[in-house]
Amino acid sequence: MERVVELQIGKLLLQGIFERSWEAMIIIDGKNQLVAVNPSACKLLGSTTEELIGKSILDLFPCSLNQPGEENFAEVCIQHQNGSIQTIEYSRVEEIVPEHSLLILRDITNLKRAAAEELHLQHQRIQLFSEVTLKIRQSLQLKEILQTTVTEVQRILKADRVLIYQVFANGTGMPISEAVLPDYSPILGMEFPEEVFPEEYRELYAQGRVQAISDVHSSEVGLAECLIEFMDSWMVKAKLVVPILQNLKSKTGKDQVCVRLWGLLIAHQCQITREWTDFELELMQQLADQIGIALSQAELLENLEELVVERTANLQQEINERLEVEAALRRSEEQLRLIANGLPVLIAYVDKQQHYRFNNEAYQTWLGLSPTNIYGCHLQQVHGQEEYQKIQKYIEIALSGQQVVYENDTLFQDGCIHSVNVTYIPHIHEQKKGEIKGFFALTSDISDRKAIERMKDEFISVVSHELRTPLTSIHSSLKILATGKLGNLSSKGQRMLNIADEQTERLVRLVNHVLDLQSIQSGKITMNKKACKATELMIEATQAMQMMAQEHGVQLFAESVGFVVWADRDYIIQTLTNLLSNAIKFSPPESCVYLSAKMDKFIIKKRFKNKKDNDYVTFAVKDNGQGIPDNQLENIFERFQQVDSSDSRKKGGTGLGLTICRQIIKEHGGKIWVESNFGVGSTFYFTLPAIINERSDRHER
Repeated sequence: MERVVELQIGKLLLQGIFERSWEAMIIIDGKNQLVAVNPSACKLLGSTTEELIGKSILDLFPCSLNQPGEENFAEVCIQHQNGSIQTIEYSRVEEIVPEHSLLILRDITNLKRAAAEELHLQHQRIQLFSEVTLKIRQSLQLKEILQTTVTEVQRILKADRVLIYQVFANGTGMPISEAVLPDYSPILGMEFPEEVFPEEYRELYAQGRVQAISDVHSSEVGLAECLIEFMDSWMVKAKLVVPILQNLKSKTGKDQVCVRLWGLLIAHQCQITREWTDFELELMQQLADQIGIALSQAELLENLEELVVERTANLQQEINERLEVEAALRRSEEQLRLIANGLPVLIAYVDKQQHYRFNNEAYQTWLGLSPTNIYGCHLQQVHGQEEYQKIQKYIEIALSGQQVVYENDTLFQDGCIHSVNVTYIPHIHEQKKGEIKGFFALTSDISDRKAIERMKDEFISVVSHELRTPLTSIHSSLKILATGKLGNLSSKGQRMLNIADEQTERLVRLVNHVLDLQSIQSGKITMNKKACKATELMIEATQAMQMMAQEHGVQLFAESVGFVVWADRDYIIQTLTNLLSNAIKFSPPESCVYLSAKMDKFIIKKRFKNKKDNDYVTFAVKDNGQGIPDNQLENIFERFQQVDSSDSRKKGGTGLGLTICRQIIKEHGGKIWVESNFGVGSTFYFTLPAIINERSDRHER
């Protein structure tokens, strides 16, 4: 009877979720006919439930949805009842009940349109900047370059006055180029005293400070009264100031370069106040950089004759040295060739046109390809069209300057398919930094390792699945016995029952953790990443662990922050609850556990689109527990590694929680680590990519 009631409650709960979900949901049978739709689906498709039930899903969409066994996540376009074309993103959950599938639909029309508009705007900005830069580069005269800059900036920004202000060594300065509307007085050639541009301002601008002031009279800007009066005398309501920095060789070191503030690129709005946009700031900064380059080029032209004389004097010496180097290189190449031919790996060098320039003898042994015959051949010609398409994306990454490692299956000369590990290492020009000359390709046979990994994964999966069902049954039976419904036990029997229940529950957690870790590492689980508020993640995690904290007499504190991260909500909450659980279990009664987050900068592999790659939010879970010895700070993230195995087992640990956390954070492109004082407490940190609002992210200038 209780089972029937539970099933009825579950059915009502699922029905309520289905009916009230804001996501459009459709249930189809094995013949692709609609058997149920929720109100959100009716609204999305512009039809009533009666109009939709019984229809084939193929009648609603112009193209066929993916069939069972195919990719369960894609996009389709449909025509709404109002005649508009909508882009629908759908995911398919197969066999929610026998021979029935669930479709979850989302309207992403506006997202697609916004992305296209942003791409078009970005293209316009790049084209505009390219035109201005070209005009600057086409001139060899510095004065003409500066005048072209202010004229073009005034035209693009539609500013009332644009000028270039040169800063002199004694602190004074003078506008040397200007473009101004006829309604306003020119200030070209007027020398300004040091008081107008004090030393502290020069130091800030020399560090790259950009000043965007929408209203010079605003109290938030904090301009001195004398500067406001000076602005008023020239009818300046708003201004945008960007430093022009010049790279100079340091007098103290031959190869050292110092940065000097040469001047300022300034735009004035005189009629009304003005909010400066990100594009305007970016344009001014890039043009200021171009002026800095032009200044360096002008100095180079002035010193050209001296450089030519010096170069001619040393030319013969350089030729002799180059001949010696070439001879040494030939000897070195011969030695490297002998070493490369003796190694049990494929070694090759490919130039930036994707032609082979070196192959070791292993190509003949493994693949039956003679190094002499394939020298100078294109990769596609050697490997064929099909194989080339598989590796083309990795080749492009290597030629962009990034090292890339991937695995592939290759047919060897013995007629067997071998698993290989391939590494492409970019060859960067020593003198021209950033220019890629080609890449080195290293290929090793990992067939034996892959076979062992498959055996290990299959063994773990089979054992874990075979253990889960009986363990669940045993655990449920022990729970029933503990209720006393099947008879009362003696106090000794009750203690033994409690011990058995705790150990069974620990085994169930262990099996679940093994399966979770196996699924994540094998790539069977796809992270559903989206924008998540950090505060909401922290609150949900602390609420989930509040009962456990009360049982241990520990207080939880979560800091409210305003950050947004790019993450899979469920997996990050799982990570937070795991770290909080550990902190609670290893904290003494009447102590506190703190959960906080802050913005940081980390050098982490770039893999997140439409976000700043170097902006990350660092989460921290701090406790006042027993701490971790220094020699175990790294080991605790490995499988079945615990600080004190006996104590951890008593507290219910499986030794896999931190390993799962590390794998989850790795899938998000972040990193996780711990800092600890033994006997005082520990703090676990992990990072997630942040989503930054471009306007709010603009640093104070």
